Amino acid sequence: MKLEFAPLNIPLARRLQTAAVLQWILSFLFLALVCIGIIVILIIYNYWFLYIPYFTWLYFDWHTPEQGGRRSTWVRNWTVWKYFKDYFPIHLIKTWDLEPSHNYIFGFHPHGVLVPGAFGNFCTNHSDFKLLFPGFTAYLHVLSVWFCCPLFREYLMSSGIVSVSKKSVSHVLSKEGGGNISVIVPGGAKESLDAHPGNFTLFIRQRKGFVKMALIHGAYLVPVYSFGENELFKQVSNPKGSWLRTAQEKLQKTMGFALPLFHARGIFQYNFGLMPYRKCIHTVVGCPIPVHQTLNPTSEQIEELHQTYMEELRKLFEEHKGKYGVPEHKTLIFR
Repeated sequence: MKLEFAPLNIPLARRLQTAAVLQWILSFLFLALVCIGIIVILIIYNYWFLYIPYFTWLYFDWHTPEQGGRRSTWVRNWTVWKYFKDYFPIHLIKTWDLEPSHNYIFGFHPHGVLVPGAFGNFCTNHSDFKLLFPGFTAYLHVLSVWFCCPLFREYLMSSGIVSVSKKSVSHVLSKEGGGNISVIVPGGAKESLDAHPGNFTLFIRQRKGFVKMALIHGAYLVPVYSFGENELFKQVSNPKGSWLRTAQEKLQKTMGFALPLFHARGIFQYNFGLMPYRKCIHTVVGCPIPVHQTLNPTSEQIEELHQTYMEELRKLFEEHKGKYGVPEHKTLIFR
């Protein structure tokens, strides 16, 4: 294989975009370990005046990720996120006006490998979110295990990320007067294992918890499809039944997160590395599905709303796939 190197005369803006995405990738993969290492060093060298106050404060602050988090406008305004968004680039498309008097659940699909579309659109102030949805505050829900890591949890919350626990979702959707949006990725870690280019498989048939939460709180459901999300990385082949897929699924069931063996391009060459490809991401927000509040929904009510949601999601995909390079014969596969 002949290496294809990046030219030396690349504009500064593109180099800054690459640096912005590189720091995001490294943060996602290694920052939690670095934070744990810092705590271990503080304990080993007995810097008690640093770690004892922090752990004391952490004890009282433990449930903050389930109580709306602690977002920082300063962090969300960092210029690095503008370059991050422009690398792909990431676009947010609105198809319907939302009423600020309601709370909403955005079902974000697909999970992809690292979900940069969800982060770029809902966790920074450099997307068009505030312009398209004035008066709304979005919360991206992720696995609760990430908030068990000291220091790293503070960094996560600063961008508006919160836990995906029932308590956390309830807190967001309980806002009087509306104006809150819970962004949930129903496919979760399991779906990331099928995040291959050209694949449109969604793990949603058994994912009904977000539908039940919508009923309990009377939150309107909105399907969101992010075209291009699965095109950013390639994965080592892991078909169902292979030893690799079996090991990945066992890890996912045990630890709660998956380990897709992904690769794409490098920093200075285009043949291999952990940098995503420069593929455009179009995150299309669909039409809201009105939901009547039902404090104790039956399984039949949940199933009916879930079916309606899947139909609207498929409709959204079919209406827009031609605009964003998806072949006409391709369609969503629900598992």
